[in-house]
Amino acid sequence: MALVERDDILRQLDLLLAECTAGSGRVVLIDGPVGTGKTELIRYCGARAAGSGVTVRAATCARAEHVLPLGVVGQLLRGLPAGDGETGAGTVCTGPDGAADPDTARGTDTLCEEATQDGCRGREARADGAGRAARIAELLDVGAAIAGRLGRDPDRELAQIHQELTLLILDLSKRGPVLLCIDDVQYADVPSLHFLLHLVRRLGSARIAVLLAGDLASHPLDLPFRAELVRAPEFRSLRVGPLSPAGSRDLLAAATPVTPAPSVPDPYQVTGGNPLLLTALVQDDRGFGQPGPEVFGLALLSCLHRGEPVAVQVARALAVLETPVPDGVVAPDTATLAGMIGADVPAAARALDAMNAAGLLDDGRFRHKVARDAVLGDLTASERTDLHRRAARLRHQQGAPAATVAAHLVEGNDVQPPWGTGVLVEAAEQALLDGRPERAAACLRLAARSAAGERERAAIRARLAHAEWQTSPAAAARHLSPLVSAAHAGLLEQRTNAALVRQLLWHGRSAEAEDLLARMRAVAQAEPEDDAAEVHDLEVWLATVHPPLARRRRGPAAGSAVPAAPAADSWLRSAALLADAMAAGGHRTGREPGPSGITGAGVAGTGPVGSGLVGADRAESALRDLHLARADPWAGEVALLALLLLTRAPRMDAAVAWCERVLADPDLEDQTARAMATAVRGALALEQGDLAVAADHARAALRRLPAKAWGVAIGLPLGTLVLAATRTGDLEEAARQLVQTVPEEMVASRYGLDYLHARGHYHLAANHAHAALADFLACGDLIRGWGLDAAALVPWRIGAAEAWLRLGNVDQARQLAQEQLGRPGATRVRGLALRLLAAASPPGRRLQPLTEALELLEATGDRLGQAYVLADLSRVHDHLDQRRRARLLLRRALHIATMCGARPLAQELLAISGDGRAVFGLGADQEMITGLTDSERRVASLAVMGYTNREIALRLYVTPSTVEQHLTRVYRKLNVKRRQDLPADLWTDATHTG
Repeated sequence: MALVERDDILRQLDLLLAECTAGSGRVVLIDGPVGTGKTELIRYCGARAAGSGVTVRAATCARAEHVLPLGVVGQLLRGLPAGDGETGAGTVCTGPDGAADPDTARGTDTLCEEATQDGCRGREARADGAGRAARIAELLDVGAAIAGRLGRDPDRELAQIHQELTLLILDLSKRGPVLLCIDDVQYADVPSLHFLLHLVRRLGSARIAVLLAGDLASHPLDLPFRAELVRAPEFRSLRVGPLSPAGSRDLLAAATPVTPAPSVPDPYQVTGGNPLLLTALVQDDRGFGQPGPEVFGLALLSCLHRGEPVAVQVARALAVLETPVPDGVVAPDTATLAGMIGADVPAAARALDAMNAAGLLDDGRFRHKVARDAVLGDLTASERTDLHRRAARLRHQQGAPAATVAAHLVEGNDVQPPWGTGVLVEAAEQALLDGRPERAAACLRLAARSAAGERERAAIRARLAHAEWQTSPAAAARHLSPLVSAAHAGLLEQRTNAALVRQLLWHGRSAEAEDLLARMRAVAQAEPEDDAAEVHDLEVWLATVHPPLARRRRGPAAGSAVPAAPAADSWLRSAALLADAMAAGGHRTGREPGPSGITGAGVAGTGPVGSGLVGADRAESALRDLHLARADPWAGEVALLALLLLTRAPRMDAAVAWCERVLADPDLEDQTARAMATAVRGALALEQGDLAVAADHARAALRRLPAKAWGVAIGLPLGTLVLAATRTGDLEEAARQLVQTVPEEMVASRYGLDYLHARGHYHLAANHAHAALADFLACGDLIRGWGLDAAALVPWRIGAAEAWLRLGNVDQARQLAQEQLGRPGATRVRGLALRLLAAASPPGRRLQPLTEALELLEATGDRLGQAYVLADLSRVHDHLDQRRRARLLLRRALHIATMCGARPLAQELLAISGDGRAVFGLGADQEMITGLTDSERRVASLAVMGYTNREIALRLYVTPSTVEQHLTRVYRKLNVKRRQDLPADLWTDATHTG
């Protein structure tokens, strides 16, 4: 270890040796926290002394050996080398451990008596220089025996032994300077301390230096010893502490030439400047400056165990108290720590102060997770459990938040009746609100073990099913059968039953859901208003999402409303409102009754969406407030319905932004919500014509939840993936997805429509027009049978019209296109219908509907739809002998199809154009493109898309002459001769151009 920021102390140690050599005895005490380099300083001084010819004797004390009388003196003096001409003759009988053996030598009492007879034998031995080593050994054995017999009070006999040992050392110092070093002196045995005092009193002009080191704050020295030591004129005290931030960096720089990465935490913040921990940072296998359990954690444990036992206990209690809620938790007070370990408060306070002083803690808290984990790892499982149980009791008595107490209950696997169940349930609700379903589930699993009765146990199980649903619907399914039994036994509230119906339907258990619905309807007829409101809202939601189970809805008369009682689930009401708006096609205002007779005005102030909101506004309002609904089982359904409404509004940008926020949240534990957001993001990308993104998100959604966990909702991501693969020409991938087993009940839900619609397009691409027509018409039959034709859940008429065209039945195709145009619906669907109407019309009547279709699809951002319309427009202009216009439109369609990844369409258009350069050639150096001005890039990007100069001028609000001038400069800068040679790289600018 490099000695950084220790210059003053090193000078004092050099002075100590100089004074000792000059004949001035000195005593120096180095005091400081554990791990701050006291041992390194002793080694430094010892090495300097030995190099100068000084006799160096060293001893290291240990807590376990403080009961051995004269153990420290024995380390210092046993084996002391004889001077010149000394033989070391003279022996004493010893046992195997070096102590006097009473069976083979003279008895202890005899030795004591002889040792006190004026020290004659000792003086004679010193006078002739013989037998010093033997005499020292003999005196130590006798002294140990006396001290062991007399305890802490030395008598005259022991004092005489101290005197003779002192005279032996003084005699040795006459031959040369002597340095006695004692490390961890706080653990020295009392008889040895008394000997040291005896020696210190006689230093005077002797060439003897005594160097002591210890952590006296954590373990004070024997009070009489310290009081007399500090009075000695030869005494000097030095204080050593942790390094400064700059010193910490200097020590690391001296230890390794490696430059720390920017991500490496500040060494001082991690170690508090403790040199031992700083050295461990360098040695750890995790890399320079990164604390790890291998070395850093062990170094911290070493510091703790070298201190007092109470410090280890306090550190363990602190680690346990920090474990459940490490973020933002206030450091526990000393009384709490003392109560956990059964220690008195002053002892715990001293331990905390010592750990803070050593840099192990920062104001009573661990500086790094590795440090806390190392302390926890030092506990046995039973020790940790016991500490958590104690912590739970203490925290509850102190009135700590339920989340804090519950975390300890869970870690301790102990409910602590009678108060534990309530604390666990309260903590679970808070965890759900905070988006921590795993924590909530852990609390609820423990709470269920101590529920007071069947009703409470059923309620807890229902909340547990909801918590587990957020991480794995498949795992939560194991609760459904017991909950169904509890519901039929009347143990669950109606709002809980409503959530149970949704979970049953998700897993395709429609028969059980129908039985439970029948019971709910019967109860609603006889129970208070809130039960009726719950059932009504559930019926409204069912009519859109699982229509076969909903009763034919005969809602209130127009302008009336079904009131929501205060106890009703406001998020179920929100789901009902959104479902009702979707059933109406998203166009009805909040004050117009929908198919259910429900109005936004009827729930003003009762739910997350306000009164008078149109469908899209209501959807955005619900998404904004969704963070308030994490504890509600209907939150996920509200999110999905809101996103689908925004897609049809169209407010696709808002839907995409919400999905991206969810997917970018690294702390989101709700895997079901993340999977659903991923699936919806894929569906949105599909509607925008971004086929690669759509397929990627659909695959990611299917990976995030296994097929069993998706239940009937698997139709959404599976349908997206099949349709995206079909559009890109990857029919093998689409076929692989279609052979997957899906729940039979899926087709009885709205998710089945996504699946059937995608399968129809696969059949169409595979030239199975009859099979495709059957799937599209099946979608239509289901939608019309459910009374949801206005909802436009899938554009089945568009698909069926395409199939009829393939089969040569133009009249049927035209009829379906006209039917679609005669209905209110999404702008995008209207654009697709106009294209099909044009295809079913004579060539001379196609231009107007195709032009209108292009405008609509551009407005909604459906790029793939634009490519198909542009291709059709190219054919129309070619038919009208407008070749130049036809080529420009074809090139524009080819660019868009290529950017979308629609290989079948791109290959078809490429074959027509016969110009591979339009897509695959004539790329430009990126530096050349960046050399264009913003105005030039805007003009060039629109030219790449196939717009004429006049159209570009209208879009950019400039004159055609200005456009021509810009293009001339673009051609020159990019070294091309015509707009057909403009690089496709400019397409990325086109998507952002007005």
